[in-house]
Amino acid sequence: MIIHDARFLTSNSRADLCPAPTLPEYAFIGRSNVGKSSLINMLTGRNGLAKTSSSPGKTQLINHFVINDNWYLVDLPGYGYAKVSKTSRAEWAKMINFYLRNRPNLMCVCVLLDSRHAPQPADLEFMEKLGEEGIPFVMVFTKSDKQSTAQTKALLTTYLAKMSEIWDELPRYFQTSAETKLGRDELLDFITGVNQDWKADAMADA
Repeated sequence: MIIHDARFLTSNSRADLCPAPTLPEYAFIGRSNVGKSSLINMLTGRNGLAKTSSSPGKTQLINHFVINDNWYLVDLPGYGYAKVSKTSRAEWAKMINFYLRNRPNLMCVCVLLDSRHAPQPADLEFMEKLGEEGIPFVMVFTKSDKQSTAQTKALLTTYLAKMSEIWDELPRYFQTSAETKLGRDELLDFITGVNQDWKADAMADA
């Protein structure tokens, strides 16, 4: 996929106020400080499209970006150790859960995972919840450039083994780096394939 145009569209706190569900949509979410904004900027080739910050909890709304006038990329608030009040975290969780359950055009949730860290309970619980709700998702391991290839490989092996304790069929996963652009083509090719299936289904139903 060649991205010719990527632009911010709107921010909302309610799924029912999001853009009309006329395009396939991909949501990006992960624990705070997982490198979500950097990954979005790398994928789109637009530095500064998603606002990066050294302070966890920068994203607080459902942010929609439109890519090539062909699909939506959605930046969701992170979860985990963001330095915000319990009340704010509860409101975010309610907002995210409502969004995930009520967007008919949501094709896939990209769950971002720091490739340097062992499986974290918050991540495992979130993915298990997606599975229970029947919401498609993939695992996107970030920051692969921050350690050796051997270390990343060992972590992925451990992570997949942990997932196998719960999942009969493992979700698809991608290894990425915002610095080296590792995984960019693979993740965009995946989105292209899903978009093509979505268009074929839409034409069949027309």
